Amino acid sequence: MQHRLALGLGRVAMAALLALAGCAALPPSKPATASLPHPSPARPETAASAAIREHYAKVQAGLLATGLLRTEMAPPDEPFNDRNLTENFLRIALYEEYAGGQITRHGRAAAIRLQRWDQPIRVALIIGAAVPPGQVATDRAWVTSYFARLARVTGHPIVMDDDAPNFWVHIATVDERAAMAPTLNAEMPGLTAGQIDSVVNMDDQTYCQVLTETRDATSTYTRAVAVIPSEHPDLMRLACIHEELAQAMGLPNDSNAAHPSIFNDDQEFALLTKQDEMMLRILYNPALHPGMTEAEARPIVQTLASRLLGGEG
Repeated sequence: MQHRLALGLGRVAMAALLALAGCAALPPSKPATASLPHPSPARPETAASAAIREHYAKVQAGLLATGLLRTEMAPPDEPFNDRNLTENFLRIALYEEYAGGQITRHGRAAAIRLQRWDQPIRVALIIGAAVPPGQVATDRAWVTSYFARLARVTGHPIVMDDDAPNFWVHIATVDERAAMAPTLNAEMPGLTAGQIDSVVNMDDQTYCQVLTETRDATSTYTRAVAVIPSEHPDLMRLACIHEELAQAMGLPNDSNAAHPSIFNDDQEFALLTKQDEMMLRILYNPALHPGMTEAEARPIVQTLASRLLGGEG
């Protein structure tokens, strides 16, 4: 098994200004009890949570002021063709930024084999007790509808299931994340100390993250954990949901050449775009299979991209 880490929304330098989506019905499933609204008011906000909330509000304001965090799905000023789609898919699906899932960046992205889920995804949504009740309802609706969209786009089964999950989504305050180590160890045994520390002590320039577990013999995902700070303002929180959950489907890398796309460290787009949906469709097309190399996948991806875009080369 390998555990991989992806940091969401990239990193924005403080010196550079600190420089959301359709849905479809999910298959019927049991109510996700961990994601139900809290029966009592949230705990009083701590000083640490208030401070990081203020920081993230300034980050979002700075990004919006410079024209970033766009929400268009198919912006006319960002055209792409089948060649763009092919190269962007190959760079995002068949490379990764972190060596063996560790948080030290490569000098350049390393080639990997194609990875995706081969078993149904069963999601547990865990929202911290300190998250305000009104936000709990909003976040639950966002996560549920977005997973429905991912299921529709990929054709892969995704249900909400607290009894036997293999994908955990945590939305938690900074104080709750600081106490999350035992939970992470229980959900994904075998995580390294560095991977756990990246969540427990998430720095204020890492906006969200997802950890995935891959079965080496088959290059298929077996578990995933996404962690999203609850202190984000609405758009950044929704952007984290969009990027982390989509990356955990099997698109682990970012590419600055990908436009329009959320898989890009420049944070131009906040929400899944038309091109991103096409990459997810390609990823789960039966003509591809987990374990493929770039050389094996390229001609198939070229054909699929041409079909999706009508040969707009």
